[in-house]
Amino acid sequence: MSDFLDRPNALFAARPEPLRVQRRFLALLFLTRADCGRSQTSDAGRIRRIPMTRLILLLALLTSTACATLGEGDPARDLHFDSIVVDGHSDTTPRFARSDWDFAERHDDTDGDMDLPRIREGGLDVQFWSVYTGKLAAPGDGLRIALERIDAVHEMARRNPEDVVVAYSVAELREAVDDGRFVSLMGIEGGHIIEENLAALRLFHRLGVRYLTLTHSFNTTWADSSGTTSIPEPTHDGLTDFGRDVVLEMNRLGMLVDISHVSDATFFDAVETSRAPVIASHSSVRAVADHTRNMSDEMLRALAANGGVVMINFYPAYIDEETTRATTAWFKEHGPTLMERRKALAEDPQRLAEERAAFFEANPVPVCDLDVLLDHFDHAIEIAGPDHVGIGADWDGVISMPAGMEDVTRLPDLTAGLLARGHSRKTVRKVLGENVLRTLEEAERVAAEIASESAAAP
Repeated sequence: MSDFLDRPNALFAARPEPLRVQRRFLALLFLTRADCGRSQTSDAGRIRRIPMTRLILLLALLTSTACATLGEGDPARDLHFDSIVVDGHSDTTPRFARSDWDFAERHDDTDGDMDLPRIREGGLDVQFWSVYTGKLAAPGDGLRIALERIDAVHEMARRNPEDVVVAYSVAELREAVDDGRFVSLMGIEGGHIIEENLAALRLFHRLGVRYLTLTHSFNTTWADSSGTTSIPEPTHDGLTDFGRDVVLEMNRLGMLVDISHVSDATFFDAVETSRAPVIASHSSVRAVADHTRNMSDEMLRALAANGGVVMINFYPAYIDEETTRATTAWFKEHGPTLMERRKALAEDPQRLAEERAAFFEANPVPVCDLDVLLDHFDHAIEIAGPDHVGIGADWDGVISMPAGMEDVTRLPDLTAGLLARGHSRKTVRKVLGENVLRTLEEAERVAAEIASESAAAP
């Protein structure tokens, strides 16, 4: 999540229709790989039932892809749709509570990065939804807002029972994917939200939250932040004693420690303290783009030694230095207008979305291309190793995506790009999802180990 919340996500050039049709046909092939019957078998031998709502989606896809052609046996397509694809960070969450927005319906490109039809088309199986709020105006706001966002995720799943499930363990997750359902996980984005209360942390875990980002763009009372556009003055030189207690309690619960947004000192303190692997849910690498939100090679090596995973952020202003400078200039010119209209239309989200779409069409935000994003994956794989890299796009949390990765439907192009860069199918499958699933399983194992130690203690 950037400092600019609920971004319009207007796309800056319409994608050529042949590419759009091809991606719909990819989803069609995914839905009908067996024989259009009640079940579907992947090359790995998994049997997946097709819920009725997915058959309805299939009919819609048939009407829009009747003339589409795509060669059978495309290796990138086969690998992508045969893998469990996991993304570490999406800020689509506030939309779930809107009465005028339905997750099960396909939305225009200007109305967010993802919804269920586009998720199916992009071959995404598991999403961590961000539970976020900015600086708290009053005591109790963190817990209240977080509970509302968590409830919105559960309500979205309740409204789509054949297609969506909130999973509480990796075993449940894998079972749901095999069953053909999309898996929702959650992460609390910012340690300020627990308001120095470990009971809140425990409650969030019981409700399905599986990671906590230790800070957002500002310091908490117990951890220092990396900032976003500027680096805050350190107040703790890393984690305080209470901050270490938070990390250890997360280990006990089986909740992942997320170090995106934290200062370098906080990162190293977290790695030193945690018994379980840590993750960076949406961060990239400084060797390619020297931005405070990215990770140094030293940090990547420490993360790998810890067994963790860096999930690469897609935001052009974080991953390309030229685009960072251009985006800063763009916000200097247009930011005041955006904020004024956002305040003026706070009670009319539909009109606000329409105005912003028109504004972004007239004033395109600078972007970089897909090759820059692939450079970050290449470097992370080289330095941290193929077992320690994943995907953390930051869908609907930033103001633009790379050209060629405008929304979730384009994810198969990431798989194709990684294969084209020479990465093995085994490595790409790990990056797509298996690496972060391993960290979740390890967090569960450590929690069980701690419980066993406690039970054996006199």
